[in-house]
Amino acid sequence: MAPNYQKSFFCSLVHSFARPLCKHQPIQILMNRFIILSIMLSLFRTTSAQTPVTVVKEVDLNRYMGTWYEIARLPNSFERGLKCTTATYEIRDDGRVTVINRGVDVYDPSKTDEAKGVAWIPDPAQPGKLKVRFFWPFSGDYWIIDLDPDYQYVLVGSPNHKYLWVLARTKFISDEVYLGLLQKAKEDGFELANLIKVSQYCD
Repeated sequence: MAPNYQKSFFCSLVHSFARPLCKHQPIQILMNRFIILSIMLSLFRTTSAQTPVTVVKEVDLNRYMGTWYEIARLPNSFERGLKCTTATYEIRDDGRVTVINRGVDVYDPSKTDEAKGVAWIPDPAQPGKLKVRFFWPFSGDYWIIDLDPDYQYVLVGSPNHKYLWVLARTKFISDEVYLGLLQKAKEDGFELANLIKVSQYCD
């Protein structure tokens, strides 16, 4: 009974059109093919994750403070349906940074959304790798991938490639700067097919 059970299990994992053929294959062949398929899928899934995300080596927090406009982002649940999004950073007496994220509802501009959190640098030797927390005790990674020497634009992301933001001091940036930041993101393994260009038309 065990081989029949195993065979039914493996056949249930394949697409419906292949199941009739699956039932006529020896269990050992099915298992070998399943293992090969699993390895191939695993390689496809981890391609981007294996590309390391690099960060800047120096960050002057005092120059980084102030308001940044969101130019583009990868989709995320906490900014869904928002436009004219901004991030404002304020240095605290304890050296940490107050983070205030704001946005306007895409469908009802009279509605706004605001989230307040705190950010910090866990390792002073790596100032480009920050942590940010909006809900205790959970925190997320805020890695500064690329930063303009004049602190006019920045590329921020997470090491798992799930989050990515293009921020700037102004509501709009040149195509040259924008495309350069996207190229850097691609080099660091980010998938940009679903990148959202954020509208900053709210005045």
